[in-house]
Amino acid sequence: MRYRLILPIAVLLAALVAVPAAQAKVRVGLSEQSPRMFDESNWAKLKLKRVRYILPWDYAKSAFDHGEVTAFMNAARAKRQEVLVTFSARRGCFINNRYSKKKACRAPSQKAYKAAVKAFRKEFRYAKLFTPWNEVNHVSQPTYRKPKLAAQYYKTLKSACKGCTVMAADVLDSSDVKSYLRGFLRASKGAGRIWGLHNYKDVNRRQSRGVKNVLSVVKGKVWLTETGGIVRFGKDFPYSKSRAAKRTKYMFTLARRYKRIQRIYVYRWFGEPRSARFDAGLVNADGSSRPALTQFRKSIKGLPR
Repeated sequence: MRYRLILPIAVLLAALVAVPAAQAKVRVGLSEQSPRMFDESNWAKLKLKRVRYILPWDYAKSAFDHGEVTAFMNAARAKRQEVLVTFSARRGCFINNRYSKKKACRAPSQKAYKAAVKAFRKEFRYAKLFTPWNEVNHVSQPTYRKPKLAAQYYKTLKSACKGCTVMAADVLDSSDVKSYLRGFLRASKGAGRIWGLHNYKDVNRRQSRGVKNVLSVVKGKVWLTETGGIVRFGKDFPYSKSRAAKRTKYMFTLARRYKRIQRIYVYRWFGEPRSARFDAGLVNADGSSRPALTQFRKSIKGLPR
């Protein structure tokens, strides 16, 4: 009788162990720029609680930018969303595939950056989750090839935002990611316990090199802060909604392999017209559903909200 009882228990325990640890922990959000998303019925049905928003570090200097930021933050607040606030380069400073060298586009001093962060915090006191700088190792940013500068922004934001959760480096899965992160760690003296990764290459080429590169260099948690199945990107990825849906499925498969991956922010909700160079939307520009949304809905079943 004792052995008859032990055997089913052993089978049950083995089944529990077989469930990937990361599957029970990964949390999902959307990275989107338009507050119109919060009025969409398809979005409401997902019952998500997290959103990522990118804004120019000096948004307050422009009435237009300030209006956009205020509209998004207020809409997110009304829907009780936790916002991952991500500071980035000034609007219009990415010219001819390079960050502009114009005086107006110079990287902010630590003093100017700290003042901007404090002003944002004063206006949106409920925001407590931050990325100091978006995609620090990309050529479109003033932090490109300057991991020390990225580390300085991290330290400055930490000092200006007591009690906040601040990501360390937010990187693209490009060929320089390992060397950039090593430079960041040297400059920050090993600081940082949450790291952001944009792993479009992994997801859309069905590989894991980008994730492995980051995990091999840094300690702590990794959040996929910008990722998703690409509908179209230049000549490399011709327009295909079905391919994007398949890559959306792979995105979750990949995340479940690594227990240190604890969040996914899918970019983005709204798609673009067919003529656009880049499109990774879960829905069409008019809000109608795409196959990727159907797959997304399936993939988040059972995941904590």
